[in-house]
Amino acid sequence: MADVPRRRFLPEDMQDLATLDQPLPIGHGATNSQPWTVQFMLELLRVPDGATVLDVGSGSGWTTALLAHLTGPKGTVTGVDVVPELVAMGQRNMAGLNLPWARIQLAVPKRLGLPDDAPFDRILVSAEPGDIPEELESQLAVGGRMVLPASGVMWVVDRDHEGWHREPVTGYRFSFVPLV
Repeated sequence: MADVPRRRFLPEDMQDLATLDQPLPIGHGATNSQPWTVQFMLELLRVPDGATVLDVGSGSGWTTALLAHLTGPKGTVTGVDVVPELVAMGQRNMAGLNLPWARIQLAVPKRLGLPDDAPFDRILVSAEPGDIPEELESQLAVGGRMVLPASGVMWVVDRDHEGWHREPVTGYRFSFVPLV
């Protein structure tokens, strides 16, 4: 996380608060998640070098950049958000980072993820969908993993040849903005 400083991905009036371990507002009802939570989710995701990754709710682009750092140039990372202003912010924040294997784009309204670009080796969801969305599970490759908050609990969803295996991570409670 030291290689991709949070400060760069915050609005100017929030940058002095970048080291605080708390969510910070980035506008449009969205937040930049607290660093501890982001690190925890990335550790659960176990991103391998060269992975194809989907970042749902990319916001200011911080998690997209972190994921690109983890995949390395052999991987691909696509961040999606439904708020055009956040997509533009994320794209600006990613500019100049020399991560050509990572991009942020506008999500298709009322459509979760990028089913036309699936399957993905890893999916990170940084917003609360309520229940675990089958639409996102179906975009996981066999051998893939998704990490997301749902119903106030962090979940790890793995896909193998037999199907999907959902495991709650107990002992931790999180608060996320709603996935829209």
